[in-house]
Amino acid sequence: MPLKDNTMNAFLNNTNTTLYQGALSQRRTLKPKLTLVGAGPGDPELITLKAIRALANADVVLYDALANPALLEYAPKNALKKYVGKRGGKKYLSQDQINQLIVEEAFQHGHVVRLKGGDPFVFGRGHEELAFAQSFDMDTEVVPGISSSLAVPALKQIPLTKRGINESFWVITGTTKKQEISQDMPLAAQSSATVIILMGMRKLKEIAAIFSQYGKQNTPVAIIQNGSCANEKTGFGEVHNIAAIAEQKGLGAPAVIVIGEVVRLATSAPAEFKNLVNQQINTGNYGN
Repeated sequence: MPLKDNTMNAFLNNTNTTLYQGALSQRRTLKPKLTLVGAGPGDPELITLKAIRALANADVVLYDALANPALLEYAPKNALKKYVGKRGGKKYLSQDQINQLIVEEAFQHGHVVRLKGGDPFVFGRGHEELAFAQSFDMDTEVVPGISSSLAVPALKQIPLTKRGINESFWVITGTTKKQEISQDMPLAAQSSATVIILMGMRKLKEIAAIFSQYGKQNTPVAIIQNGSCANEKTGFGEVHNIAAIAEQKGLGAPAVIVIGEVVRLATSAPAEFKNLVNQQINTGNYGN
C-alpha cells in the first residue's frame, strides 16, 4: 500500500476490506465504462475512499503525470496501467489520442479509470474525455478529487478567505490553449480577491507586471512547487520581486501561485509578513 503511516494504514486496511470485496464482486469485465477519478494534489493520502473503490474495480488505469504512481497499488494486479501524461506543454499523447485510447480500452477490456491529478474538472480537460466516451454510449462516472488550488494553500496554512481581508477567491489558468495569459487576469488583479494561479510559472513575470499595473506591486505572493509531496519547495515574496525569488530558489512547474493579503497568514511566511498583517488586524484596518 502506498500509505506508510501506521494509524492511517490500520484505518484503510479495515476500510479497504469492505471496499475491495464490494468492488471486486461488482466488476463488469466487458461492459465499457469510464470513471474519471481525481487523484488529489499529490500526497497519496489525499485521495478519497470512493476513488479507491473505483481503482479497485478497474480493468484499465490511464494515469497522468500529476497523479501519484503509488495510487496504482489500489488497482487489481492484473489491471492494465498506462501512462498518458502531459506536463508543461510536453505530451506523451495528445488529448485526441487519449480520448480515443479511453474508448478503445473500454470496449476491449471493460472499466477504464482515468486517474487525473487534482480534480478532473478543474483545468483537467475531464469533460472533454467524458463527452467523447458518452458519444460512444459508454457508461460514465465522475469521482471528484481535491484540487491543488484548494489543498496546496491549505497545507501551507494559507486561508483562501479570511474575514475582514477578502470576500472571494479566483482560480485562474496562467496559460491558455493559445499560450497566452487569461483575459481574466487583469480583472482579478483589480479585485481584492485571493488569486490562485495554476500553470503560471512560465508567465510569472508577465503576471507580476499585470498586478503591478493595478497597484499591487507590494501584495504578498506564495509559490508552492510539488505541493503536498516529499519534494515540495516554497517561496515567498511580493509581486514586484517574486519572479527573482522564484529564479533564486529554482522554483518551477508544477506549482501553485497564490497572490493576496492572506499569504501573510501562512505559518511559514517571513516574519515581516506576519508582523504587518497582525498590526493591520489589531488596528482594525482589515475590518471585522
